[in-house]
Amino acid sequence: MNRPTRLPLIALGALTAFWCPWARAHATAAPSKPFLSPAIHSRSVITHGSVVINGKTIRYTARAGTLIMRNAKMQPIASIFYIAYLRRDIRNESLRPITFAYNGGPGSAANWVDFGGLGPMRVALPPHSGYAKAPPYAILPNHLSILRRTDLVFIDPVGTGFSHTIGQAKPQQFWGIDADAHSVGAFIMRYLTKFNRWNSPKFILGESYGTTRSAVLSNYLQHHGVQLNGVILLSSILNFETASFAPGNDLPYILYLPSEAAVAWYHHRLNPRPKNLPAFLKRVEHFATGAYAHALMMGDTLNPEVKSQVIAKLVRYTSIPAHLWRRADLRITGSEFQGLLLNSENKQTGRLDARYDNYKLVPMLPAPLYSTMSDAINGPLTDAYNWYVENVLHYHSRRHYTMLSDKALRFWKWKHQPAFFFPGARALGYPNVAPDLERAMITNPHLELLVNSGYFDMGTPFYATMYTMDHLGLPQALRNHVHLRFYYSGHVLYISRDSRHALEENIDRFILASTRE
Repeated sequence: MNRPTRLPLIALGALTAFWCPWARAHATAAPSKPFLSPAIHSRSVITHGSVVINGKTIRYTARAGTLIMRNAKMQPIASIFYIAYLRRDIRNESLRPITFAYNGGPGSAANWVDFGGLGPMRVALPPHSGYAKAPPYAILPNHLSILRRTDLVFIDPVGTGFSHTIGQAKPQQFWGIDADAHSVGAFIMRYLTKFNRWNSPKFILGESYGTTRSAVLSNYLQHHGVQLNGVILLSSILNFETASFAPGNDLPYILYLPSEAAVAWYHHRLNPRPKNLPAFLKRVEHFATGAYAHALMMGDTLNPEVKSQVIAKLVRYTSIPAHLWRRADLRITGSEFQGLLLNSENKQTGRLDARYDNYKLVPMLPAPLYSTMSDAINGPLTDAYNWYVENVLHYHSRRHYTMLSDKALRFWKWKHQPAFFFPGARALGYPNVAPDLERAMITNPHLELLVNSGYFDMGTPFYATMYTMDHLGLPQALRNHVHLRFYYSGHVLYISRDSRHALEENIDRFILASTRE
């Protein structure tokens, strides 16, 4: 993870000036040389399709295109690519829910959430823990798409997909926690205006780092008068302290343990192997926040006999040998666990989905050197999606579609301006955007939150997400606005049919409940 750096104010001004009076007043001065550029306009291509969902044919319009973002001086600074799917048999479009969706990374395009499992068409991905064969890949109607309940707009942030900067703007101006969320917010407001959707029920949906974006974005939109009905989080991380195995930070060891137990359960490493996974994980959670947390807090003063008792439980729940837990002083990181669990077979488990496994590149190395899940599904998602955009949506571009920008991740600015300050507060050592979501839910007390997590996700562990949600600081009256759902899946919840079906049903019910008067 990059070291946090100061977020350039020029980025915030440029991204929001066109819509925000504050930014207009604080816009940066014009460059010394005159800014000259040819006329730049948004463009889109419209096609039509249909898909059968729950036995009913849904006819839709697909619009693939770009919107141009401008600064306070009306100079173009970015072209943002999107794909919108709009149901056709709707009498009053303004009453139809609309969901703006994006992926994470940071630096990842939206083809994951679109073509992976939520849009009306999808690529046939290999079963969980399997690897895709060579192309060609099958492109199928997605009978579990959430298009049945909501129109969908999939957004590629700047530097991903076909989205790029224009004129004198630099990609780094958009690459940061705040600048990124503000640019996506500006896009959403521009879309609402251009297509007359301001009065529609509105939702935002983010996956992985996209959940970080959603927390900041929900507060940003609320501040600019965009009233959201709901926020949908897939594989969430808002407080990065929960996943940062740094010296002196024992929190991740506690919060990762239930996921490690779930992964050991999946790979049949536990003896005896519990029959009921959720019930088993409840026992692990109780131990993690009880005896294990107490042992970690005792540090060097921990009684040797108590330490042995704790190690015995850790072995029972993870199958990692006692001598390794003792050598690690009770602290085995998530990546070390991935390298140790299947070590006898010279294999490692995946990080984002620990059901996937593959051979180690360096047999004696305790931590993985590559992502097994990403390598398993990147090919189909990239190859088939590029063909789909060109040949089905008929959107032609001379630019390369950037599925994942390593450059964006490398130059990402992790410094975050908190949603609010209080006396005595100090700068945080880890990004934590949970207060932004808290503020959005308090200032909009009708806002609903759906949080979805996979048991086998070692990137954003489900118990870390539970911890974050339990520490939002919401008033008791708003606690029932937070809805937690869990799946027999990894990070990408829609990768297999069973979890995709459960996810679709949960989102469908959530949107329906959040739009009732």
